[in-house]
Amino acid sequence: MDATRSSITLEELKIFHENDRAIYSILVSNFWRNPLECLQIMSLWLWLEHVGFSNLMSKIYSLSQYSMNKLADEATICLKCVFDARFRFSAEGSEIPLTRSLMAKEISLKFFHDNRLIALIEIGRLATEVYTPVLADIMAKAVHDDERESLFQNHMMISGNVLQSSSMNQIMASSSFDESLMLSLSLLRIGGDVSQSRNQINEVPREERSQLNEIARQDRTMFATFSRGYPVTESEIRQFFSRILGNCIESIYMQEVMPDEQALYAIIVLLRPSFIRAILNGQTKAKFAVNGKHVWMRKFVPKNGRSSLPPTARYQRSVFFLY
Repeated sequence: MDATRSSITLEELKIFHENDRAIYSILVSNFWRNPLECLQIMSLWLWLEHVGFSNLMSKIYSLSQYSMNKLADEATICLKCVFDARFRFSAEGSEIPLTRSLMAKEISLKFFHDNRLIALIEIGRLATEVYTPVLADIMAKAVHDDERESLFQNHMMISGNVLQSSSMNQIMASSSFDESLMLSLSLLRIGGDVSQSRNQINEVPREERSQLNEIARQDRTMFATFSRGYPVTESEIRQFFSRILGNCIESIYMQEVMPDEQALYAIIVLLRPSFIRAILNGQTKAKFAVNGKHVWMRKFVPKNGRSSLPPTARYQRSVFFLY
């Protein structure tokens, strides 16, 4: 990681995102919106800015509070389209008129549907890396407001300055968060230097690793096939999925071939079943282009109902990928 970036304190990061904090505060304090839903909304908007909808956060900040709240309503529709592959929408984008008016180029719910996989990953990454540390104090105040506390007391508790994993996981589950985002948010420390927060994400605790190992390996295993004449290496597979899913791979078993032959398939053991759902996106088979070479992915089904996975795996330490 860049040394300069890692040395930035949390307070400096809050100053950099001052307008974002103001937007979030308006949504959760003035309009009493769900703090965790607003975390998703903010991350969605920031992702849109990153993919080419220029100065979106500045445009949102310049809106009236009423319009800002209406835009948040539209963002929840966009999030439903991202989270649910079966979500029905019009091709014209009539459901999100204010969102369309803010963009310098055309956008509709079809955009969110077509980019579901990347959106899921990036919204989770931005929520984890950027907004949870930056907005944590506002979030905690909103959650523990006297008039709201009864709504959250069964879901969240704060001990010192650490948001406890079990409580955060309950909230995440009730808010339709992706499982990978649930885990990474549950590991975040509130307060302190931003580098400490990132280190907390990077290290999956021993008990979490134990839980991962208890999950039947074949339930988190996929079968990949390659086109003859277009060889794909283990390294290429790891790098490709790390870019879009973070560190999601436990082991890869390439077809055993002679040195001058091409492997035509691989068995890929993932860290959690949720990664399979993200990759397949509601389909039984998914096609990817890895460095211009086609890779087909499907869930691994052992022959005769018995696992044919190798008995051991080259274990790779579980971390969350940071750009």
